[in-house]
This record gives sequence, C-alpha cells and structure tokens, in this order.
Amino acid sequence: MPAVTCLSVAGPRWLSRPVTRAPVLPAPAAGPRSPAHLISYLLEPKNWLIVTVPLIGAHADGLAGVGWGLLAVLFAAVLPTLFISHGIRHGRWADRNVGARRPRLIVLAFITASVTVGLILLIVLGAPVMVTGYLAFMLTSVAVLAVITTVWKISIHCAVASGSVAILALTYGPLVLPGFLLVALLGWSRVSLKDHTTAQVVGGMVLGALAAGIAYAALAGRAG
Repeated sequence: MPAVTCLSVAGPRWLSRPVTRAPVLPAPAAGPRSPAHLISYLLEPKNWLIVTVPLIGAHADGLAGVGWGLLAVLFAAVLPTLFISHGIRHGRWADRNVGARRPRLIVLAFITASVTVGLILLIVLGAPVMVTGYLAFMLTSVAVLAVITTVWKISIHCAVASGSVAILALTYGPLVLPGFLLVALLGWSRVSLKDHTTAQVVGGMVLGALAAGIAYAALAGRAG
C-alpha cells in the first residue's frame, strides 16, 4: 500500500520533467518609434510620388491630367508598396526600407516591371506627354539606381524626394523650392537611423535633382 501511495504522488516520470516554454517575442512596434522614424515614414518615396505625378498631370491637362497621374501612381507607387508589404509579412525583408542589397534589388526589379507596364498602358490609352514622359524618366532613374545599388547603397528616399521637388519647382515655379527643406530633413532622418551615410544621402539628392532637370528639359520641349 505505501508503494502504491508513492507511485500515485510521484506520477509518471515525464510529468516531473521541467516544461521548456518558447520565448515570447516582443510585439513589433506599431508605427514609427522616433522623430527620425516618423520623418522617414512620412517622406518615403510612395508619398512623394502620390503628390508629384498628379500635379504634373494637372499642369499638362487639368483635371483629366490628374486622372492620368493617379493611374500612373497606381503602377509607380501603390503596387510597389503592396509588393514591399507582402515581402514584410512573409519575412523576405525586415521593413519598408529594405536595407539589404539583394532584397533591395528584388524590389527595384519589381518597380521597374510595374512602371514599365504602367508606361505602356498610358501610352496606349493616350495619356499626356508630360505624364508618360515623366514615367519614362522614372523608369530610367530606377534602372540607374539599381546599377548603383549593386556597389553602393545610394539613398532612394532622397533621390525620389529631391527629384520630386526639383521637377515641381521647374513646372510651377520657385514657390516650390522651400520643399528642399523637407528633403534635407529626410536626409537627416536617414543618416540618424543609420540607414545611410551622409555621402549616400547627398548622392541621392544630387542624382534625383539632376534626373528631374534632364526630364523637364526633354519633356517641356516635346510638350511644346
């Protein structure tokens, strides 16, 4: 009887083993976590394009041009953003900035394909020259950025921001030039977050503004 009592208290051996619990991972932070994160988030390429392309369309063809610009935004900003978000959910890259070189090139390849499809569609549908031309130069810029990215992590954020302000200033006049203060603020945030060096940020700004100047010179001549 005592033996039975001892067995019932001790129970099977596996019940006495310590249970190893899986570590509890911290929940991901909801949204930006610092002023630099917030600035980088609000001034990301998608948001610049959502503003810039319809404004270029409006200058070319009024309200109808805005519609063409929004269609261009679908391929230049919305679909790439959805692709990046899909990659985050499936663990292919850590965040929307896509810092590692190989994933970065994958994203740039998708953007190139998306903008190409959008450009073909806009040309077939008869969109204004300023809109199709801007998209064509955007496509060229993405290709140049992809080549540079293979050897140097140039700031795409700053390239898009600088190019957007530059082409809007050339289109609408010098009142847009204070927008470069936002570009500088964005550059500070990218360096502060250690996503880029100062040289990579400045390189992106220069390349973006230069590409915008070339695009405007070519498109303004074609648009008459």
